[in-house]
Amino acid sequence: MRFLKKGDDKKGDDKKPKSQPESEPKGHPDLKVISGSQISGRQPQQQPPPQQQQPQPQSQQQNITLPNIKYKIAVASGKGGVGKSTVATNLAISLANAGGAVGLMDADAYGPSIPTMMGVQEQPKVSPERKLIPLVRHNIKLMSIGFMVPEEQAMIWRGPMLHSSIRQLLSDVEWGELDYLIIDLPPGTGDVALSLTQAIPLTGALIVTTPQDVALADVRRGVAMFERLGVPILGIIENMSYFLCPHCNEKTEIFRKDGGKNTSERFGVAFLGQIPLDAEVCTAGDLGVPIVAGHPESPQSEAFGTVAQELETVLEESGDDDELTIL
Repeated sequence: MRFLKKGDDKKGDDKKPKSQPESEPKGHPDLKVISGSQISGRQPQQQPPPQQQQPQPQSQQQNITLPNIKYKIAVASGKGGVGKSTVATNLAISLANAGGAVGLMDADAYGPSIPTMMGVQEQPKVSPERKLIPLVRHNIKLMSIGFMVPEEQAMIWRGPMLHSSIRQLLSDVEWGELDYLIIDLPPGTGDVALSLTQAIPLTGALIVTTPQDVALADVRRGVAMFERLGVPILGIIENMSYFLCPHCNEKTEIFRKDGGKNTSERFGVAFLGQIPLDAEVCTAGDLGVPIVAGHPESPQSEAFGTVAQELETVLEESGDDDELTIL
């Protein structure tokens, strides 16, 4: 793909520089998904528009079972900017600290942030069976499209390519035996969530939100999407709920109070907890050492620990994952 700079015109296309494949960024040799540079032009067979594809409940389409993973949990948000990946990362570490065997899969193909938040920038190795071996950090097995594609490469993928990449991250990875596989979805209600529910039987989904109305309105859309796909809602997590003064421990509700809790009551789902707003949470993620791993005694880490305990309670009370109530 070539972008025209200011002052260029179509005549400049007659003098194209010779291709230099050695300068192109190289991804992981065992990743079979198609890069953005390969999708210019029309495909041999056009896919029908999304509005013509009627999503079906996950039980009618899945064919990847992952029997060695007890709970497969998607972490979603109706909109971006609510700290979904931060919550997914710290929740995974909290579950591991409680004794669980945990994997964290970064399904956000457009903006994979788990490599940065977990401080991992290497590529996974390949087993003799030609499966990717998850990287391990903070006792969490990790897999992300960000490990295999150069950081500067834009992920310009159509729906079928996203579907292929999601299936690879599930079936072509040696996850081993896990108590929890936490799957960090991209924000919104797009192709990735649909592809995930078509691929595996999800135990359920967690919805991350902030207290203000603009975020809560998108929570309702997210709940409606999972309801349509037949995925149970395990609970709602309210992030950035309040600011806790580090000097006097006074709470200040910067946005609103109890927006996530009221929404959970409206839909009849569990409210798993509130995460306070603090600059240290952001700094820890940027440094690759999430707050729960770097400062386990902090109020923020304790809040994530409470959310993990509440999630465990919901799963235990629900019994087998097939018995979870669908909204």
